[in-house]
Amino acid sequence: MAASLRTAFRRAPSVFSSSPFNATTIARPAVAQRAFHSSPRALVKVGDAVPDLEVLHEDSPGNKVNLATEFAKGNGVIVGVPAAFSGACSQTHVPGYIKHPKLKKAGSVFVVSVNDAFVMKAWADQLDPTRASGIRFLADPAGEFTKALELDFDLPAVFGNIRGKRYALVIENGKVKSVHVEPDSTGTNVSLAEKVLG
Repeated sequence: MAASLRTAFRRAPSVFSSSPFNATTIARPAVAQRAFHSSPRALVKVGDAVPDLEVLHEDSPGNKVNLATEFAKGNGVIVGVPAAFSGACSQTHVPGYIKHPKLKKAGSVFVVSVNDAFVMKAWADQLDPTRASGIRFLADPAGEFTKALELDFDLPAVFGNIRGKRYALVIENGKVKSVHVEPDSTGTNVSLAEKVLG
């Protein structure tokens, strides 16, 4: 009996080797290979034009805002945050701009986050209920504006999807005059109002 089992097991591979389900004959889907780059990503830099995209929403998905058009009329600041309602964004980063004494001299100020328009409106209503500061809160629902600036990052364990780094861009004549991107993507240092507005 032991000899017949050994014979059966010896034959088994020859049966499977001609099977169409053999691992060597199954077509595997092509997996995109990520190219290796020794240089860092090309983040937005001084002199870059504001992306000319109709992808940002203000208060509702039907109200689209193009920041290239907005800054064609004047200067200002784009403040990027990783998440509406998050601690640092709600307690430090955005309130610092709302309360800053030089805010009115800064020009048009927009807070942008990879969130939907309804979340951004609710957040604006909480932080600046009367909108007295003049700061406008814009949703970048698919992250297209953020990706155009090369300021997106992925931290699914915390945010669940792609988000924008914490940053501030000073805009003059439709172009980036100065760039303030947090080195760790979420910290609160170089992009704070006192560092950007003085």
